[in-house]
Amino acid sequence: MRIFNKSFGFGKKKKKIPDGLWDKCNKCSSLIFRKILEDNFKVCPKCGYHFPLICWERVDLLADKNTFSEIASNLTSSDPLGFSGPKTYKEKLQHAVKTTGLKEAAVVGEARLKGRRIALGVTDFRFIMGSMGSVLGEKITLLAEKAAEERIPLVISSSSGGGARMYEGMLSLMQMAKTSGAIANLKKENIPYISILAHPTMAGVMASFAGLGDIIVAEPGALIGFAGPRVIKQTIKQDLPEGFQTSEFNYEHGLIDMVVPRKELKDTLFKLIDYLT
Repeated sequence: MRIFNKSFGFGKKKKKIPDGLWDKCNKCSSLIFRKILEDNFKVCPKCGYHFPLICWERVDLLADKNTFSEIASNLTSSDPLGFSGPKTYKEKLQHAVKTTGLKEAAVVGEARLKGRRIALGVTDFRFIMGSMGSVLGEKITLLAEKAAEERIPLVISSSSGGGARMYEGMLSLMQMAKTSGAIANLKKENIPYISILAHPTMAGVMASFAGLGDIIVAEPGALIGFAGPRVIKQTIKQDLPEGFQTSEFNYEHGLIDMVVPRKELKDTLFKLIDYLT
């Protein structure tokens, strides 16, 4: 005997909702239709949380359409130490290449921003946490040298949480000095450099080229610092101030110059470049 009438829909098959249509906000837990999120520059329309962007999304955000021309695209990391462990360095690199489609944790090149030529670099957190090895350092250095040679402004957007890449030992660590030297030469030539800090920008990247901009701009809510808050708390055995190491905290304490929402970033960069040049 049937208990439920088909007219109420109990006898019908449930419609399957395709995967990948919705995203959940990490801050307010709201469900957001993916098309709406993408149209809003991947910023939560309810709480303003800035979702991470991969390098190519960041290039599309900052550069005029079809104007980005990549340089040093074929550079790849070697394994100078023959680093071993549960996973060798070669295996980690192979995994990063396979999952990201990148050869390294940064893409660099020339682009136009509202018609103006710029040298543009972007790091990508997905590739071994955006950590700095010899190739990332070389790419940033080549980009700064290109900016100096072509006398065009340099813009680098960082989202690197891994610091110097320990798998390459001293070769990785020396990239902090190498990139800092390239930026210093750029300043001698009076070429403006704007550094954009996205979530997260930490450790060796923040302590070198990311922290050396003539103007340092950060996205809202980004984690910015050297050692992470948990490490600092365990070291000093004290509770940290609320919002410690966020963009807003660093702005209030003078480490960065501006906190700019993603929607306004391109227009703000154009105004800054126009003023500085």
